[in-house]
Amino acid sequence: MTAQAGEAMIEIRRPEGPPVALVLDSPHSGTVYPDDFRAIEPPGRYRRSEDMYVDELFAAGPSLGIPLLAARFARAYCDVNRARDDLDPSVLDRADGLRLAPSAKAMLGKGVIWTATPPDGAPLLDGPVRRADYEARLARCWEPYHAALAGLLAESRDASGRVFHLDLHSMQPVANAMHEDATGSRRPDMVLSDREGTTASRAYLETARSLLAGLGFSVAVNDPFKGAEILRLHGNPAAGVHSLQIEVNRALYMDVEGFARTDRFAETQARLTQFLKGLRDWVASA
Repeated sequence: MTAQAGEAMIEIRRPEGPPVALVLDSPHSGTVYPDDFRAIEPPGRYRRSEDMYVDELFAAGPSLGIPLLAARFARAYCDVNRARDDLDPSVLDRADGLRLAPSAKAMLGKGVIWTATPPDGAPLLDGPVRRADYEARLARCWEPYHAALAGLLAESRDASGRVFHLDLHSMQPVANAMHEDATGSRRPDMVLSDREGTTASRAYLETARSLLAGLGFSVAVNDPFKGAEILRLHGNPAAGVHSLQIEVNRALYMDVEGFARTDRFAETQARLTQFLKGLRDWVASA
């Protein structure tokens, strides 16, 4: 999907019922590819980077009093779960004067702007990223997204100054060459992450894990995903902000090659709604 001039690149779905100190965000479910994306690969290749339908799986959040922030721009266009300087300078047409700090992921072509195509890392774009485009994407996508999330977290704090945050993602059922775990590794139904115990209380993590397991999901913690920039930037238990990342196995709800929802979608969505209800009730009484 292409963007229209002036079109908002984020969406905030406000609580419909009594609010609780819980916030959802879906940074990678967007499908908008503005004109400066300049891909040379077909959509069937680069759209594998999207966390398709994740915002829909957790769509009950607002009706349960939980706000949901969703990116409309696509992850490959601007990945807000990477640091703003997480880019290999060699992919830019001009990097003079920039202080960039590319991670190992950026060197694989999936930094704050993606330049490689999953699953094999083939070149994604028709040439170097224009510096002006990089800076414009930060201003149009990265900065508003993180500002909106910080605002929701501040608004949603309870009387004791605490707020709980769930960062929503999906994962391929089997790891490929652009992933952290060994190629061919099979993933569980769910992975919860807290950057090795640094972004959320143990009670919050264990409550989420227990609720998911009670609904019949297999759950791993911090393996193979530990949480990235969104948790690093916003999770701060000492300041009352408890952030968890959740990865949902795509095999539970979609055809990972054809991208269509499967007949398991409604069931998985219903189970995740039960999970949100349990999490909401725990937050309200914690």
